[in-house]
Amino acid sequence: MYHDTNISSEEIIQQVKFSGQMANILGSIAIHKKITDAAKTKGIEVNDDELQQAADQLRRVNNLQKAEDTYAWLQQHLITPDDFEKMAYFAVLSDKLAEHLFAEQVEPYFAKNQLDYWQAILYEVVLDDQDMAQELYFAISEQEMSFFEVAKKYAQDTEIRRKCGYLGLLKKKDLRPEISASVFSVKPPQLLKPLLTADGAHLILVDEIIQPSLNLDFKKNIVLELFSSWCQT
Repeated sequence: MYHDTNISSEEIIQQVKFSGQMANILGSIAIHKKITDAAKTKGIEVNDDELQQAADQLRRVNNLQKAEDTYAWLQQHLITPDDFEKMAYFAVLSDKLAEHLFAEQVEPYFAKNQLDYWQAILYEVVLDDQDMAQELYFAISEQEMSFFEVAKKYAQDTEIRRKCGYLGLLKKKDLRPEISASVFSVKPPQLLKPLLTADGAHLILVDEIIQPSLNLDFKKNIVLELFSSWCQT
């Protein structure tokens, strides 16, 4: 519908304001300019092979397997082929600038902050009644019930109950400080004594603790994390 509508630039700007997206868009523009200016200052360039690889990656991400798929996607999003090339160019430029700025900072940063990257596989049941939590803790400890039986019977959240209390793989920063301190101080598998928070009494089974390894993928993640923080300053 909007393809054939005569819409002015002023109307577009007004609608962006009305939608509450103006601050986000201005922020994105500022980050774009910051990256472009910094890359120019550092003498970072993008060659044809890198540009082609980035364009191919954009197509894969958007499931554009055929030329007609790409053409239809460009039309749908009001993007010209030149715009698409600029998107690919900027993606490469950002990656190369991130590596240039932060690749050498990864190891000292990791050494200083590695505890923040520890992860734990947890199961949890939260109860309103502290005394009940204590009773269930002893029942599990004395093998009168399994943790999973307790979760299926007492978990208040339906989805958590279906998953027998399984929370998944969580980083230290994903947990409340008072909970993470207890979780990462034990040798799994270990059932923690009930922990009290504003949400209630937490029965937590620490199934596994995973210490991070500074492999290639993890190094890239840290580079991107540092680069993201730099973009926001």
